[in-house]
Amino acid sequence: MFSPAVENLVSQLTRLPGVGTRTAQRLAFHLLRVPKDEAVALAAAIAEVKERVRFCSECGNLTEEDVCEICRDTRRDRAVVCVVEQPADLISVERTHEYRGLYHVLGGSLSPIDGVEPEHLRIGELMLRVERNGIQEVVLATNPNMTGEATAAYLADRLRGRVRVTRLASGLPVGGDLEYADEVTLGRALVGRREM
Repeated sequence: MFSPAVENLVSQLTRLPGVGTRTAQRLAFHLLRVPKDEAVALAAAIAEVKERVRFCSECGNLTEEDVCEICRDTRRDRAVVCVVEQPADLISVERTHEYRGLYHVLGGSLSPIDGVEPEHLRIGELMLRVERNGIQEVVLATNPNMTGEATAAYLADRLRGRVRVTRLASGLPVGGDLEYADEVTLGRALVGRREM
């Protein structure tokens, strides 16, 4: 139905997460409508990020340097490491302005059904950091889903006895109503309750 070039563009766009065929077609048509310099600027930005951005050699965050800005920041608490699955999770934690330690990006979560085993993640690097860098606490901030919980349990088991291991609290969102909370979320909120 479309020219081979448009079909190829649509096909490439559908490879992006959350982009189905119809969305890819809308994006392709949008790119065809914009001035050529805008489309070329997008292509150049993609090429530049693929050329310049890499993973931090310390924590696995995205950076244009060998070591990211967070790892270089001498004001950070070097005794605490927050373990996240992806760089996007690190950004979410940073936006809270509540955490001032370092990070460790695993690069995913354990999922044997999908073929993701411990050796596919940056777990070995985490263990080395704990052994050699005087880390006193590891905050497990993996996602509260099945694979994230499995990853947190695996890490807690490996780290127990070496450092203090904590897990992000989970429960009710601010502004939420109890009547709309599912049983698991409400149960976790009860288990994680604290003194006031």
